[in-house]
Amino acid sequence: MIGISPRQLEVFVSIAVTGSVRAAADSLHLTQPAASMALAGLERRIGVKLFDRVSQRLHLNECGRNLLPLAQDTLRQLQEIENVSHFTEGQALCGDLRIGASNTVGSYRVRELLGDFVSAHPAVGICLAVDNTKHILGKLLDYSLDIGCVEGPVTQVGVDVLPWREDRLVVCVRPDHPLAHKTSLQPTDFADVRWILREHGSATRALVEHELTHLPSGVNVLELGHSEAIKQAVIAGLGLACLPKVAVRDAVVVGDIVCLDTPFLDLQRSLSLVLVQGRYRGALIKTFLASALNAEAAG
Repeated sequence: MIGISPRQLEVFVSIAVTGSVRAAADSLHLTQPAASMALAGLERRIGVKLFDRVSQRLHLNECGRNLLPLAQDTLRQLQEIENVSHFTEGQALCGDLRIGASNTVGSYRVRELLGDFVSAHPAVGICLAVDNTKHILGKLLDYSLDIGCVEGPVTQVGVDVLPWREDRLVVCVRPDHPLAHKTSLQPTDFADVRWILREHGSATRALVEHELTHLPSGVNVLELGHSEAIKQAVIAGLGLACLPKVAVRDAVVVGDIVCLDTPFLDLQRSLSLVLVQGRYRGALIKTFLASALNAEAAG
């Protein structure tokens, strides 16, 4: 690290994120020549080019992709060093925390995930990205996120998985659907029904597709990227759907949706906190994990 400055690393990371020297300079309050000089100095110091220029934009090459997580971790550790005096003097925890949440968590469980932490540490900036599980894991592994909270089993290599909550899906129909009035439902009752599904890459989609193999063939009539959109499609009478129970509570209360009793389907799943294995975990991440996991234990 001798000869490599934090400013050079900041410029490199910012260019990697924004794709241009101008945008990086603006975000760091530098002139464009100063940002260019910082990048050139870093490349000269380590002896390799870090970007390829394509259509007036800079794209990380293989060396740049390898360096990016190391640079991000180094900058985070330097921030921890700057914050040591604050912690020892009892001042407020500060900094920014980038959290990714899959659809169910980001839409319906934000208070459970963030409420206690935000209340206890108001000086911490939270950036919450909501996406499907596949994309959240991808952003976690390229260091765009610090922590993920996702649904369903996580088989991704290179991440640590910490159980957080249990969640349940339910089969939903409109109240005037024939199955809504049928008692003691059997798998055969689902022959040729119309299903509304989440998009590929969603953990909900993976679980539902697995459970539908236990039922007669139906028709997949619609694929949507958000549980709220699927809920509205069910209310509109477009088909059946498996949705998180927490997502349809309001619609059940007002009578827009009926949840079917399907004991022959296993729709229970786990929600988990995920982090990159071996990545440095500073005070922000450790404090957030303690808050989230202790809240679960208390509940």
